[in-house]
Amino acid sequence: MRVLREDQENRDGRRDRQVQDDGDGGGGNGGGADVVIVGSGVVGAACAEALTRRGARVLVLDRGPLAAGTTACGEGNLLVSNKAPGPGLALAQASLSRWPRLLAALREELGPGRAECEYEVKGGLVVATGEPEGAALRDFAAAQRAAGVDARELPPGEAAAYEPHLTPAVRAAVHYPQDAQLQPVLAATSLLAAVRARGGRIRTGVEVTGVETGRDGRAVGVRTSQGRVPCGAVVNACGPWAGEFAAAAGVPLPVVPRRGTVLVTAPLPHGTVRHKVYDAGYAETARSEDAALRVAAVVEATQAGTVLIGSSRQRCGFDGTLRAGVLGALARAAAQLFPVLGGVPVMRAYGGFRPYTPDHLPVVGEDPRRPGLWHATGHEGAGIGLAAATGELLAELWAGEPPHLDPEPFRVQRFGTARLGTARFGRENGWH
Repeated sequence: MRVLREDQENRDGRRDRQVQDDGDGGGGNGGGADVVIVGSGVVGAACAEALTRRGARVLVLDRGPLAAGTTACGEGNLLVSNKAPGPGLALAQASLSRWPRLLAALREELGPGRAECEYEVKGGLVVATGEPEGAALRDFAAAQRAAGVDARELPPGEAAAYEPHLTPAVRAAVHYPQDAQLQPVLAATSLLAAVRARGGRIRTGVEVTGVETGRDGRAVGVRTSQGRVPCGAVVNACGPWAGEFAAAAGVPLPVVPRRGTVLVTAPLPHGTVRHKVYDAGYAETARSEDAALRVAAVVEATQAGTVLIGSSRQRCGFDGTLRAGVLGALARAAAQLFPVLGGVPVMRAYGGFRPYTPDHLPVVGEDPRRPGLWHATGHEGAGIGLAAATGELLAELWAGEPPHLDPEPFRVQRFGTARLGTARFGRENGWH
């Protein structure tokens, strides 16, 4: 589920105070860089932090305000509960263990006042109300445990001890104590504050219009709305817009937007919802491959007492229209899971776009069709949770270091570079 936090004004104020734009527009007068990162969301920020920690001269460019795209529409979940065994889970486990160490290092470097991200290990609870769904949930949790996930199966009656307002219709429940949460915009701007403190540069309001190449086809710079910037490498961290950016660079990439919508309730008494709670069908919804609307109940409280209700997934391009049918489906699913929500007013609804790939894995690494162009995108609804490990992996590969996990499942080559080599292939597969 991708959502906007309820404390929009406070968050924006903290973001503005935390990282100041460097102000020269990012054009030719600003000089070159070892690496230009396109996109200031949490994934781009994590890449910039990891690269500057290795001494790279980094320039972060964004056409909008800092972390104002998909990151600003995220509730900040760091989850392993929804990941099946495989490379996606391995990346999630690496990132989940890395986030607290990274945040501690940022506090040491910047001071506590500039690196507080509301990090909380609140745990997750996945429930099923039907017997077939319960059996599937138990099997899923058993496979996760074999892969090192702390997945604790609960007797149906014990779920109420974790969530007193949960429906009594629960037939199976699994508690995931490792699941955590942080404030995504504060996380991104804390990372960018460290980048700037190390000499990195950050420019907002600058649109990157193309990638410049040398005679050998290698990326040697970017063209922007305010001039040319020479560089040694370019990182495509454009989130849902990464496919468009890659296509403009001559290397089509199967990343498209997948829309999500969330409801925000009026504030409720503390403890009404204690964990991130979702129906067992959520994981299957997230893994779905078709473009049709998918809805599964996901319920979570914020520190301000409001309750966030999702989750929906639909591939409909960049259509941002809020649909009454989607809002109604979300409300009904949440009330079935938490009957207490049935009479609670909804203050507002938000929508956002996730960067979707056909195999539900991110793309991380250098593009062999355009040496010097790197991708860090395609995380769909898990970018905030996966950002810490993604940034580290990209920086390790850029620096020629041994990677902390196998990078092969995330390379662009898995889609077939022969097919990816033309824009026509992207259009035929509905990517653009």
